Parts: sequence; structure tokens; C-alpha cells
Amino acid sequence: MNSQELISFKQKALQWANQFEVCCCFDSNEYTDPYSKYDFLLAAGTEHQLNVPTGNAFKALKTFAQAHPGWLFGLLSYDLKNEIEELNSGKENKLDFPDLFFFAPKYLIAVSNGRIEVLAGPSDLLETIHGIKQHAVTSAPVLQLEPKMDRVTYLAKVNELRDHIARGDIYEVNFCQEFFAENAAIDPYEVYLNLNKLSPTPFSGFFKVDHKYILSASPERFLCKRGNVLTSQPIKGTAKRSPDVQEDEQIKIALKNNIKEQAENVMIVDLVRNDLTKSAVSGTVKVKELFGIYSFPQLHQMISTISCQLKPELHPVEAIENAFPMGSMTGAPKVRAMELIEDTECSRRGIYSGAFGYFDPEGDFDFNVVIRSILYNEQKKYLSFQVGGAITFASSAEAEYEECMLKASAMIKTLKGSH
Repeated sequence: MNSQELISFKQKALQWANQFEVCCCFDSNEYTDPYSKYDFLLAAGTEHQLNVPTGNAFKALKTFAQAHPGWLFGLLSYDLKNEIEELNSGKENKLDFPDLFFFAPKYLIAVSNGRIEVLAGPSDLLETIHGIKQHAVTSAPVLQLEPKMDRVTYLAKVNELRDHIARGDIYEVNFCQEFFAENAAIDPYEVYLNLNKLSPTPFSGFFKVDHKYILSASPERFLCKRGNVLTSQPIKGTAKRSPDVQEDEQIKIALKNNIKEQAENVMIVDLVRNDLTKSAVSGTVKVKELFGIYSFPQLHQMISTISCQLKPELHPVEAIENAFPMGSMTGAPKVRAMELIEDTECSRRGIYSGAFGYFDPEGDFDFNVVIRSILYNEQKKYLSFQVGGAITFASSAEAEYEECMLKASAMIKTLKGSH
């Protein structure tokens, strides 16, 4: 199966899955890395499901995973921080995603090395999907995007956070802003296809749960488990790509050697090392790669890779809980950073800066970070995405605002219907 045939199959498979109230697909878009088991996974329909609010959600997930030791797919809201630490989320939950939702799928298709396999469902499922007539991507979304905070407010809040850093409250904090549309009329399937075409990334995905949709072009892995090894790959450090090949190469080199970006990255690496230590066999936490530069359609990103051996007595769910929420979306020290995020940001994060992913029958898992993602509540017709960046004492508020707009560019282009 060539690349174009595979893309067509994946689109048809998602079109088929989208008839169910619950479905998801995870697409690595032909990026490869040493940690990924599958190039594409599609799960649809529920045999069993778990939908629980913050409180004892991780404990409930552990019990659910023990009762259903096969494939599980699900999402983790940022608000689960409130059961891990003594924190709260006071702002309105407009999108209304579950805090924690997992399901054992009725139908499951996996693609690995170009080979398509039905892991759950009838033997003629592939024939059914191949026979689907793909509906043409037609309608541009109808919506009016607005920022939750204007530029002046954003700049003032960044400088307020820099004051906290100057006072020694924190070293670094991830500060985000929301863009939203009310009365938004979109076809989530079409919007996802357009976003994925414009910005194919290794942790992209479509997740639907009861008329709520995550349409994700995430470039970031939160945490994965392969055998007894945990691996986290935080992103900190961003530069815009150039269409000129030589200039683009210079931008990559400049990003790799940028002292401010390195400082942001290494603070989060230290935080992730600390998070992994809670789950690690003593002495096994290692930084496998520091300041790696990876290129995506719109951006170059600085990504570091930290791994450890998982303590044999720990359940995989406990390893996730010990590292959640991810360091790249919080700050250092982590708890104080999360308090300041709650005080300073204008929107509830909810599923944004949470994670979605899967557990497989071997007890391995892989979860992304929900960033560069369009979120949509079909019943409320409320659409939202958030973008942010790391604030350190060296940050310029204006430069941080421009970085937010750069990260938002593919989502804005997708929603405005210009490709």
C-alpha cells in the first residue's frame, strides 16, 4: 500500500468510525521514533467505558484497567491536578469534556509498517471501510474567532508572572490564552482532515466522546511505557520555519544554540526527571537526548528525551499519575506554577494540556500532550483552542505573544478555510 492509498484508507476508516458516539484515531503521519509501536490506531464503539470526575479518578482508572486488561483508549483532563495536589479549577467549564474517560473498544484497527490489521471486530470490517464512498471535504467552517484576553492584557499578565519570577516564587511557568467561537458550525471530521493535512504531526489524533471532539495536531509525547521503560519527551523551544532551505537550516542551528530556549528546556527536563524518579528503579533516570531539534511543517521544536526503568511493583496508571500534569505545560516548582496558572489565565484548561492515548494488552501505553488542538462541543456549538509558552525572567512579553500566534497559525488557517 503506497502513501496515498494509506492516507485514503485512514480517512475512510475515520469517516466510518465517526458514526459511533465514541471513537478515536491516533496518527503518527509517517513520523518514526524508537518508542512508537503503531503508525495508526482507530478505535470505535464501546464494550466497556469509564467516565469519572476529579476526586478518585486515577484510582478508578487503575481498577478499570485491572478489570479490562486488553486495549483501552482514553483522555485525561488537566483538571486531574486537583486530586494529585491541593489545587482547584474555578473558571467555567464551557467545553464540558469529562475529567477522565476511557473505553474498551468494540472495533479496533491498527496499522504498522504499512500493514493493516483488524484487532477487534468482524473479519469483513476492512472490506466495509474500503467500500465507503469518501464524502468530499466541502464546507468551510462558519465561525467568528475571538481571543479570551486581548493583547494588552496578555502582555500585562506576562510581566506580572515575570515579577513572580523576580521575587523567587517560581523559575518558569507555562502561560496560555484561549481563542474561542460561540455558535460555531463545523464538521469535526472535515476540520480534522484539513488540520492534519496542513500540519501533520507525530501525535495527531481525533477523539470523540458524546458530541465533544478533540481535533489534534499535537507534536508532543507526554509519556510512554515500553516493557519496563518509561519515556517522556517534553517540548520547550520554538522557532518559525523558513521556505528558504539554507535560511531554515540556520534557524535550526540558532534554536539549538539559543541560551534562553536551552534554559527553558533544561528547567523542564529537571522537573520531568523529578516526576519520573517517583516511579523509577533507583538510579535509572537518564536524559537520553538534551536539546534535540525536530522539524514540523510550521515550526522547529527543541525536544529532550528522559527515560527510566519502572519499579516492578507500580501499576502503569500510577506511573502516569506520578508525572501528571506534564512538566512542559506547568512550570517549576510545579505546584506553585499551577497555582499561578489558575490565578493568571482567563480560561479553564480542561482537556487542553491534558493527554489522550491508549493502553495495550501487554500493559504498555502511549499518551500525547493535548496542544495545537481544536476543541469542540457540538451541542453547545462552542469551539476553542488554546496556545501558550514558557515564561522565564528572560522572556519578552511581545515575543511570547508572537510565539503564541505562530503556534496558533495552522489552527487559524484551518478554521478560516484557507489552505
